[in-house]
Amino acid sequence: MAFKQNTKLTATEIAQLWSAYMNSSMCKCIFTSFLATVEDSEIKEIISLGLETANSHQKKLISIFKSESFPIPYGFKVADDVNVDAPRLFSDSFMLYFSYNMGIIAFNFYSLSKTLSVRSDINEYFSNCVQELDQFDTMTKNVLLSKGLFIRSPYLNPKKEVDFVNNKKFMAGWFGDKRPLTVIEITNLFTNQQRNALGKSTMMGFSQVAHSKKVGKFMVRGREISAKHVEILGTVLGENHLPIPMTWDSEVTDSKISPFSDKLMMFMTTTLIGLSIGFYGTSAATSMRRDISLDFVRLSAEIAKYAEEGANIMIENGWLEEPPLSEDRDKLANT
Repeated sequence: MAFKQNTKLTATEIAQLWSAYMNSSMCKCIFTSFLATVEDSEIKEIISLGLETANSHQKKLISIFKSESFPIPYGFKVADDVNVDAPRLFSDSFMLYFSYNMGIIAFNFYSLSKTLSVRSDINEYFSNCVQELDQFDTMTKNVLLSKGLFIRSPYLNPKKEVDFVNNKKFMAGWFGDKRPLTVIEITNLFTNQQRNALGKSTMMGFSQVAHSKKVGKFMVRGREISAKHVEILGTVLGENHLPIPMTWDSEVTDSKISPFSDKLMMFMTTTLIGLSIGFYGTSAATSMRRDISLDFVRLSAEIAKYAEEGANIMIENGWLEEPPLSEDRDKLANT
């Protein structure tokens, strides 16, 4: 792939490339750690593919940055941020499901990046990434299904006819009778409950192995917030006699030796918080029952405050890498 072109990169393209590099370097570290402790041969194959993909993406991104004379982001290094000799912190099942969710996030990111990229070589790069993540998603899903670990959303009996809303009470939810959930609301509740259940177990593991007491307390706080959100979203599903997804707490070992640096764990956590705010925003906008929409707005505000705490910890420790900035015209002005 020839990257050098006369057309300059747009701010949006730089943003997506920079974010892609940071995420690829993080994934490379996570998959390296997982590969050091995974035992199941099928799961090992998935993790190996994830590591190979992250490695390939990072190399291509370095070529793009060099060709454009942009500084290569520092990101994360296996030598600095991974302890390959650490005992396993998570079970094979957890690693597989975590990898599956990482793939979903990356798939969404690359799909958006492709739509935002105009220059042909950047568009081609993200298009190839989408195809690779599509393959990774399918393979991971198949292994989850074969091992009985894939968590399906609730089944519903099909309606016999099409209906239209004829009463504004359709949007009510605070007082009186609440209508049954729409399939869109079920999806919002189910997927966010799943993400929080996974996040809770991840924070539980991180809180055990954090080197810094401040980071450890931050992870405990994240575990508590996730547990609260799991309960709130699960309660709404339960009230509608729908199954509540499983949790992953039993898949975290009792290890006290960290496989990751505090810097990597903080970046991973704050990144996931930012994504959760976006998921909650979409869920609030697409849930027509007012009580459910308000729940997502309320929970979003809570994790936004938590994200700020995380950013402050990263700044205090010099861990927050600055994205490329626009020119400061006031500083450049000859005054």
